[in-house]
Amino acid sequence: MNPSAKPRRRLRRERLWAMLAGALVALLETCTVEAQTLADGRQPGSAYMTPALRAMQADETQNPAQLWVAEGRTLWQRAAANGQRCADCHALTPGPAPRHLATAAARHPVWDAARGRPISLPARIDQCRQRHLGLPAQGAEGDEVLALGALLAQAARGQSLQPAAEPAMAPWVDRGEALWRTRLGQLNLACMHCHDQRSGQRLGGAPIPQAHPTGYPLYRLEWQTLGSLQRRLKGCLVGVRAEPWAPDADEWLALESYLSRRAAGMAHEGAALRP
Repeated sequence: MNPSAKPRRRLRRERLWAMLAGALVALLETCTVEAQTLADGRQPGSAYMTPALRAMQADETQNPAQLWVAEGRTLWQRAAANGQRCADCHALTPGPAPRHLATAAARHPVWDAARGRPISLPARIDQCRQRHLGLPAQGAEGDEVLALGALLAQAARGQSLQPAAEPAMAPWVDRGEALWRTRLGQLNLACMHCHDQRSGQRLGGAPIPQAHPTGYPLYRLEWQTLGSLQRRLKGCLVGVRAEPWAPDADEWLALESYLSRRAAGMAHEGAALRP
């Protein structure tokens, strides 16, 4: 056998893999995954991404957020020290008992009568972890809260966002809308100045989206990890050089309540991806 045959075969394999990789990149760059546009002109953040990033979001083998979805599935079935599991009380698909959570990510924030105030999805997840599994609180950016949130977001993919309709939510929505229109920070800008008046334009080289919360928690390439809507809102406050509110401040909840109402009827994108 020619001793140079093996190096040649190895070189051919390497060239073949390089060609396949190049073909995959070209496919991702040219394929088109259409983003939803409603008749009234509302668009999700994915409408402002490149076709390659939209394709990556749609492909569960490529979207990094799916790593958290997989961890959420594990946590869903894992028994806590007290022997309880999420799966003992809830299902991820519609049906009879146990109560399903297939629409949870599309409905929150909702009115919590026991607390007399709205509750966001991360807060609800954390509350259940503490109350029923005997686990310590983590907050909206906790690893387990994010993973379970990603799982519920994936379960709601394709569903219409359904803001809570309880009359008690109205003052919170109104307060959130007022915050949306309030100038903040050293740059003296309100949310509406960018996301209502200049959506589609560019800021620092990046397109400005309309800011509809259609896929949280989501993976941002900028963060290199998964994050909550509150983290994104905090980033906007820092961007206009405003002092962020305390982690448990009512302002976050009011803004989330308003944004949910503002995005009503838009399709949930599951565990989404953003630049």
